[in-house]
Amino acid sequence: MGETPERVTYATLAGVQSEEFQRRWDVALDRLRPALGGRHGHLIDGQELCAGEGEREGLEDRSPIDRRGLLGRFPVGRTDDVDRAVAAARRGFPAWSRRHWSERAAILRQAAELIEQRGFDLSALVGLEVGKSRLEAMGDVTETADLVRYYCEQMERHAGFDRPMARLSPHEETRSLLRPHGVWAVISPFNFPAALAGGPVSAALLAGNTVVLKPSPEAPLTALALYAALREAGVSAEALHLVYGPGEPTGAALVDHPDVDGLLFTGSREVGMGILRRFGRRHPKPCIAEMGGKNPAVVMPSADLDVAAEGVMRSAFGLQGQKCSACSRAYVHRDVKAGFLELLLDKTAGLVVGDPTRHGVFLGPVIHERAYRAFQAASEAARRDGQVLAGGDVRKEGELAYGYFVSPTVVDGLGQDHDLFGKELFGRTAPTTA
Repeated sequence: MGETPERVTYATLAGVQSEEFQRRWDVALDRLRPALGGRHGHLIDGQELCAGEGEREGLEDRSPIDRRGLLGRFPVGRTDDVDRAVAAARRGFPAWSRRHWSERAAILRQAAELIEQRGFDLSALVGLEVGKSRLEAMGDVTETADLVRYYCEQMERHAGFDRPMARLSPHEETRSLLRPHGVWAVISPFNFPAALAGGPVSAALLAGNTVVLKPSPEAPLTALALYAALREAGVSAEALHLVYGPGEPTGAALVDHPDVDGLLFTGSREVGMGILRRFGRRHPKPCIAEMGGKNPAVVMPSADLDVAAEGVMRSAFGLQGQKCSACSRAYVHRDVKAGFLELLLDKTAGLVVGDPTRHGVFLGPVIHERAYRAFQAASEAARRDGQVLAGGDVRKEGELAYGYFVSPTVVDGLGQDHDLFGKELFGRTAPTTA
């Protein structure tokens, strides 16, 4: 028996060095590859619904690491597919919502255990599907299990959120009680395909709601693996449904569906604001939209410059900067700017760009063709209006030519009203200013 590998979370990414972790990741990746390339269907009422051969244009799930290989084929959810899934969730709501909260919590705790037990297999899948490094992928999976446990813990700590309130007379009884709301749609993103699908789905299920999940079209296999874990743990077929497809037509059909009672979306500000305006236009309905940001770091003369440069580098270029939490700009005091930039550029130059499923690779590819082209456009703007101090180019050498690889890029000399400073670029450049 080998050593027990460290438990990887986003708080421990920089410190994991275990040979056993790397060995088990290699084994999981080798186990995964032969099963790839199959045809999959929507999962509604526990039944797999596939489009017929040639009947509808489907989704081809291909890795951004190497576009030549097919990970899987999926149908595109049309209005009738979404209607079927929402109707099934509506039918399943009474039975699932009547289960005692403690029973639902026990089921979801079991799902968290299964997700963590399958951590290497799930993280290998995440790495292949969206181009996360080994540690980032495992951190995503671990976070999924931790989110599920956290929600269960909150429900248990508050006894199902059922508590008496003040009484103004002995003839009155007033209680604060968490009640299931209805059918929820969860529209999840590519960049945390496990945590930002499994987390909100589990929270909604725990509260007694039924769920229709539409994952990112870049990460359908990860959603399918999460669905399997939830179902195996005891979530009923009537409570959870999985429909694949892009924003149009699938996401739009969920947003506009009159029988979707609540919706959670994670993605761009542009899309999120559109959903907020559309979803409740008939009558008020809960809509949660997490839409990213433009996160700065501020570096003052009192800072440990080596620590600051390491933090900015890891935050800016982890997952190629494709995170709402990525440091996308840095404000550096003029007295320490030269020293900070020297350290940042040195650390950036040491990053390994390549297949992120390999040990030691920090930067994988950006997610798709649109991101690849947007990076090039941003780099051109940076050269025109400022100084590109590092990177700014796409990587096409050797096997990198078959994926969407770009260099980590540091830019200086841009005005603070420039688009690269104010607009979320999601994995493009890290501008600095004094």
